[in-house]
Amino acid sequence: MLVNKILKVVLLLLGASYIILQGFALEQEGDIVSATAFVLLTWLYLGWTKHKSKLFSLFLVVFTTAQILGLLGWYREELPEGQIDYLYYIANTFSIVSYALLIIKMCIYLKLKTVLSQLTVPIIILIVLDIFCVTLISSTTEGAFTFYEYALEFTYNAVVMILLSVALINYMYRNNYKSMLFLLGSIFIAFSEIIQLAYYYILYDDANLGYIYSSFLVVAFIFYYLQSQHKVSEPTPTYTDDPLDA
Repeated sequence: MLVNKILKVVLLLLGASYIILQGFALEQEGDIVSATAFVLLTWLYLGWTKHKSKLFSLFLVVFTTAQILGLLGWYREELPEGQIDYLYYIANTFSIVSYALLIIKMCIYLKLKTVLSQLTVPIIILIVLDIFCVTLISSTTEGAFTFYEYALEFTYNAVVMILLSVALINYMYRNNYKSMLFLLGSIFIAFSEIIQLAYYYILYDDANLGYIYSSFLVVAFIFYYLQSQHKVSEPTPTYTDDPLDA
């Protein structure tokens, strides 16, 4: 238990350090802290979580791998102009796969027939909004990427928006504390990714955006960790026919 508590304190300190470093545009140092924090978070989850989820464990491992690959990019030789940055594609693919694992994790526990029958209109609205948002967000960086980089970025944005939509559907269906925490984590992840895109490709290292997107990322994983400590339960009815106690 002592190691568990020490790890949590260290993770909070690393999270605060990461926010400060990103705010000062110290990206290499920030990536070092980020990779270290995710390794420790994965260790904390795998070592001290009573009801572990295989898919959530795999999500943490894959996402942590993406962070480590991103860190390695600082320690290689500079690529000649025009050469393909394979590490960029691999790291982002790992991130995409990690978010896809969360989507699969939620969908496995959803009764699709029930969800489709009860939430038909919200699902249609979310699909339309996702298409609009992904197209709009991706179009802002179209001139900054090659065709293949843009395709990867478009896929990345689409998966993040699908994650947010599925998290919302999951909360509407389950209506419980775990699903609420997961939804909050997904909201912060989505906003963190959008703001990070603006930070790197639109407003070019705006210090305020650095603070914001890094803060959102840290908060997102706090919510994800908190929800991971609760077992998946059956949906909670929104209304009950039981009489209120006098």
